[in-house]
Amino acid sequence: MSSEAEGWNKVLWERQHFPDNYIHPHSFLSSLRRNPNFKPYTYWPLVLLCCAITQHLATIFTFLAVFVRLKERWLDARVLLWVSIVSFFGGYALYEILSLSNPVRGAFTRSNTIKSSLLVFLALMGLSPVLRTLTAATSSDSIWALSACLFLLNALLADYSSMKPVPQERLTSVLSMNAAISSSVVLASRLPDDLAVFALVLFAVQLFALFPILRHRLQVTPQVAQILFTLTLCALSFALTVPLSVSVAYIYAGISITVTFVAPGVLVWAQKYKNEIRGPWDVAVPRLN
Repeated sequence: MSSEAEGWNKVLWERQHFPDNYIHPHSFLSSLRRNPNFKPYTYWPLVLLCCAITQHLATIFTFLAVFVRLKERWLDARVLLWVSIVSFFGGYALYEILSLSNPVRGAFTRSNTIKSSLLVFLALMGLSPVLRTLTAATSSDSIWALSACLFLLNALLADYSSMKPVPQERLTSVLSMNAAISSSVVLASRLPDDLAVFALVLFAVQLFALFPILRHRLQVTPQVAQILFTLTLCALSFALTVPLSVSVAYIYAGISITVTFVAPGVLVWAQKYKNEIRGPWDVAVPRLN
């Protein structure tokens, strides 16, 4: 058979005296490839990519710290309302500065943004009395557990990818935003007055619906800007959490350090165990010009 196999060609369109699945014994392992499409990661680029996750965790802890202050009446709802308004205009101005490369589309988005913002503002103002009594018949323990589960779902499903040339809304990012807003609503129902409910829900809309859009824009900015922005958010959330609970602040700091620095190191270390084998036994992939 070995002498006859000399005339064998690895093609199917030619009639030969061999079965279609025949492989020459000497060439069976010659085309074996290990990790053909593998691109090794490096540590610091992974750390930079993890900054988006760290920023999102910082927004969650910032929101929780603001909620506790409103609930305990340590923060005036009017102050939070003005902070939200100033933050909205500041963030929108930054978004417009980063979008100067497309002025036509920016003009179209500007009018829609103003209309949507007014609609959300008036809707939240009218629904605040309803939201305050939404969970009146539910125990506080159930509210805390539901809120924790929803925020966990929000963190797991959030879109941490950088902005693409043609941004597309993912289903997971929509579910993540809905989970965060739902958690914010059930927490706001535990506040004492309508103004506090309105201020907290408006603050939640900015953090979990509008801030991810700005975060995607910031991911295409220079690396120094991303690092400074991440450090600012982490410092703000940590400073807001420490007066409420030192243990929770340490837990938050540990989570942030693990996500930002430890997890990329584990991924880089685990790359040496990747062993994907490709060979003639795999399904043929056609190559089209």
